[in-house]
Amino acid sequence: MQEFFTQMGGPALAIAGAAVAVILGGIGSSIGVGLAGQAGAGVVTEQPEKFGKVLVLEALPGTQGIYGFLVGFLILLMTGILTGDMKDLSIAQGWQLFFACWPCGIACLFSGIHQGKVAAGGMNMVAKDESQMGKAMVLAAMVETYAVLGFLISALLVFFIKL
Repeated sequence: MQEFFTQMGGPALAIAGAAVAVILGGIGSSIGVGLAGQAGAGVVTEQPEKFGKVLVLEALPGTQGIYGFLVGFLILLMTGILTGDMKDLSIAQGWQLFFACWPCGIACLFSGIHQGKVAAGGMNMVAKDESQMGKAMVLAAMVETYAVLGFLISALLVFFIKL
């Protein structure tokens, strides 16, 4: 075990960090899109002509998974894991990369879920009055702000870690 951490500890921690960002962002998005999709199915069942507007609102919580993927991809790219020219990362660098992924992962997990709830509420607005689509989108987009901030912090942390 000691030998593993001496040889592979840094890269293993970096990969674990990338996984954290991707998995938590993906969970947040899948739950959010699922919540919005349930509400959207009800709206479209009664008013099929509103499918386009419902689809836009349902897609919004899917972006958190993209942010998590981008942070994970950034880690894999910067460490050379994707190119086959893996850098010799120390344990300290591995831990830095691991923890750099957490702001994005946590922010995307929670904002994806809550954006799905807000999007579902927005679909109810659109079901009652189609002219409320803009307001419904703005309300859902406000939740996205925190996923973007988590993504930006993680990306900045990754860029400023000396490898």
